[in-house]
Amino acid sequence: MKSATPKVLHEICGRSLVGHVVNAARTLDPEQLVVIVGHGREKVTAHLAETGADVSTAVQHEQNGTGHAVRTGLEELGRQGAVLDGTVLVTCGDTPLLTGATLQRLADTHTADGNAVTVLTAEVPDATGYGRIVRDPAGGAVTAIVEHKDATVAQRAIREINSGVFAFDGRLLSEALGKVRTDNSQGEEYLTDVLGILREAGHRVGAALADDHREIAGINNRVQLAEARRMLNARLVEDAMLAGVTVVDPATTWLDAAVTYEPDATVHPNCQLLGATHLGADCEVGPNSRLTDTRVGAGASVSNTVAQGAEIGPEASVGPYTYLRPGTRLERKVKAGSFVEMKNAEIGEATKVPHLSYVGDAEIGEHSNIGAASVFVNYDGVNKHRTTVGAHCRTGADNMFVAPVTVGDGAYTAAGSVITKDVPPGSLAVARGQQRNIAGWVARKRPGSAAAQAAESAQAAQSAQAEGEAAEGSEAARSGGAEAERNS
Repeated sequence: MKSATPKVLHEICGRSLVGHVVNAARTLDPEQLVVIVGHGREKVTAHLAETGADVSTAVQHEQNGTGHAVRTGLEELGRQGAVLDGTVLVTCGDTPLLTGATLQRLADTHTADGNAVTVLTAEVPDATGYGRIVRDPAGGAVTAIVEHKDATVAQRAIREINSGVFAFDGRLLSEALGKVRTDNSQGEEYLTDVLGILREAGHRVGAALADDHREIAGINNRVQLAEARRMLNARLVEDAMLAGVTVVDPATTWLDAAVTYEPDATVHPNCQLLGATHLGADCEVGPNSRLTDTRVGAGASVSNTVAQGAEIGPEASVGPYTYLRPGTRLERKVKAGSFVEMKNAEIGEATKVPHLSYVGDAEIGEHSNIGAASVFVNYDGVNKHRTTVGAHCRTGADNMFVAPVTVGDGAYTAAGSVITKDVPPGSLAVARGQQRNIAGWVARKRPGSAAAQAAESAQAAQSAQAEGEAAEGSEAARSGGAEAERNS
């Protein structure tokens, strides 16, 4: 991967590669689940603990092959007191497309056929780099798995490959691993040699062919990582559509594996739904939205929005060009309009913050309206403070609320005010300086400028208009006097 990050920790669709495999294995409800770690084991172990995977880990201190890795895992289970008298499934940590359904089918086939070992196989267009499945021409039984490096020309022409996923009889596996040799091109213990050992001992070796060869695809570079992401995303989007979600453009819609949804939600083009995001029934998301760990209520509309760790209530309206940061909670029918940013804010039912405002560390009651270009000044350079605005309030445009401050229920604030003191319920707060006009300032301070010339022209026009009005007034006065003399 050419990365400081261990391969199995690279992510697609919201989970690490190993996280996808662990999740698939978990669907079988195994009695024991162990992850064998080697390179980068500190990071891998910490990651598994952080994600709550609830697995044991076994350390393969020297990477001496797949057989050695499995032996390490069995030894760890033995130290934990596990009794290996059932089926043992072995998977690879870099196969994120593998599904629980396929693992279950492998386990069921293994039990039904009474096999000592059952290998999951697939037929692929290009088998380069994979171990080939060699079968008995007469009965079709698996006789060997030959690694690509060790395969003959005829064996390399075989398209059926080993997935690296097996079902074993636990006791037979433990015994056979002790007989695995290292006389191969890599000098390693190959897990695949167990098949030959068990077969020579008279045990049955079978195979289960995967329905889709893409499920067993391993990831070895970032090109394959991107291909796997695309394939997994296509699967997730298809699942959403089959569950009743309208995805207008599947090609530009990206879902994480943990995203959930209800029927009749609609996702418009160019949307990314990440983390534990949830879409309620009849909501609309997009276009051009990125929601992470965000809940969207039934009937809500979210357009051109970035949201993280937010809760958007039923029938709320968000966007366009809105940013909802963690801790934001919008109740029913709230409007968070264009160029609005909210952080750690609770907004009451039917309240509107229509445009050009920042609401941080605040609580706003129901049915209030926050004027355009308002800022909730929450940070004093050291600490964050909260602002409270009550219900049925009307705050003016271009207000600043300097926290901590409270605006009572039913209160108003005047446009352009800087609110630094609490506003009692039902009051009007006016907090702005008195306007003062300094005549002739531009002519004195910016002589010859375009502004001075424009001002001079405007003043000349105003003087001419005033003189005209004065002349009209004098003429009217003279006409009125003459009329009065005639009448007398």
